[in-house]
Amino acid sequence: MTKRVRTRLLIILGVTALSIALFAGFPPSRAKMGEKIKLGLDLRGGTHLVLEVVTDDAIRAETDQAIESLRQLLARENIVFRQLTRSQNNELKAVGVDPAKDTDFRRILSERMTEWDLVSTAGEVPNTYTLRLKPQQDQTFREQSVDQAMNTIRNRIDQLGVGEVVIQKHGGPGQNEILVQLPGMDDPARVKNIMQSTALLELKLVESGPFPNQAAAAQAHGGVIPANLEVLPSVERDLPSSQEGSFYVVQRVASISGRDLKGAYPSRDQNGRPAVSFNLSADGAQRFGRVTEENVGKMLAIVLDGRIQSAPRINSRITDSGIITGGPTGFAPQAAQDLALVLRSGALPASIKYLQEQVVGPSLGADSIRAGLLAAAVALVSVVVFMLFYYRLSGVNATVAMILNLLILLGAMAYFGATLTLPGIAGIILTIGVGIDSNVLIFERIREELHAGKTAVSAVITSFSRVFITLVDTHLAALISATFLFLFGTGPVKGFAVTLVIGLISNMFTAVFVSRTLFEWVLSRKDRAEAISI
Repeated sequence: MTKRVRTRLLIILGVTALSIALFAGFPPSRAKMGEKIKLGLDLRGGTHLVLEVVTDDAIRAETDQAIESLRQLLARENIVFRQLTRSQNNELKAVGVDPAKDTDFRRILSERMTEWDLVSTAGEVPNTYTLRLKPQQDQTFREQSVDQAMNTIRNRIDQLGVGEVVIQKHGGPGQNEILVQLPGMDDPARVKNIMQSTALLELKLVESGPFPNQAAAAQAHGGVIPANLEVLPSVERDLPSSQEGSFYVVQRVASISGRDLKGAYPSRDQNGRPAVSFNLSADGAQRFGRVTEENVGKMLAIVLDGRIQSAPRINSRITDSGIITGGPTGFAPQAAQDLALVLRSGALPASIKYLQEQVVGPSLGADSIRAGLLAAAVALVSVVVFMLFYYRLSGVNATVAMILNLLILLGAMAYFGATLTLPGIAGIILTIGVGIDSNVLIFERIREELHAGKTAVSAVITSFSRVFITLVDTHLAALISATFLFLFGTGPVKGFAVTLVIGLISNMFTAVFVSRTLFEWVLSRKDRAEAISI
């Protein structure tokens, strides 16, 4: 055996040992293999959800925030106006602006409201200005709301301790969809509730209330609720029975929102009942202090997802903290923990709705594993039998290369943390076929060289040299296709693409390096140097 062959054999043995250690541990065991190979939702069981982010909610929130900012700017410049209101999701109106301050008003719009276009100066009331969010900015806000929703959902699920979660964008441009896969999740209902809860905390000043119904609330304001106010339902459970299911008229624009939250945690109210306390950021605390100081004696509604949780009266200036109570019995302990969790991980920028839900049970996942392994075993045995029958002892060469290809594939998946899915098993089976196809190309070329009268050593060297370019071309073409599948495919398709990419790369090593080394090792033996079984 030459030094070159010995070195190549040592490399092959090293790669084999490393691959086995990566996916089965050292010493190898089935338990370690289960830990290192991550199973996808279809094999392990779990929940598959497709969500849609209602981005109109985010645009409405941006418009409301712009109204509040413009209100502060106009007050600072002493510009009198009759009303600031949202006319559409992406449109606001400044009604009755002081004509003498028209130049100053337009200057504020051009300098400070750069994300908005002035689309109209006409209206029922003179000096009415209509602003509309620029289309490019509108699209940016919608994309940001989807990204923020993904991060918020990921934060919430991570705090639940659910491992190997898949959260990614789904669908085409403009669809605003999110794919969520929760392998092994045994309580999908709780996760759905936590994900779907917008958890938008708002502190709004109460104008009037409580009222028994919305009609009574409107009647108290002359039959029509002003544009700067809104009617919200109350879920307070410590009201007198005559006021249960009541409504309040509150300011439309929140004084403080969930964006100003610094933290939230389960706590107890003054009667020792489960509640949720929250802290505000420095900026939020400063504004909260100013609002409470200016409105001592008024009621402040604590609004969560559009429902008033409580409406305490402001007795003095409050700065950086508050508490959300849960009625006479308080929150359930689990409910308090979940509410603190969703508040702490951030409010969703918009509401979400479920478009698709699939639940895969653990038994069905186990059945899929058995079926996939059976298919792979049948494919492997069939190919081995064919290669041994058709190429005789050279079929052993192809079998060794194919098995090493699979070991490298599994080791690489364990190392990179790739998830094995049912389509991924199909990719493994396809890798077996690709690997054997490479060996068939090489073996047929060797046969042609032997029929041309060359010696076994010369035939092997010539065949591997001439087939190499063909193998590179075919594998590169397949790699390009698999890469696009990974970039643009959904979860199951990506699982197939991952195993195919790794299998193609490892197959180039086994077909060219391993197979050739085995031939050279056989031919280096003196009594077999001039013969080859193929």
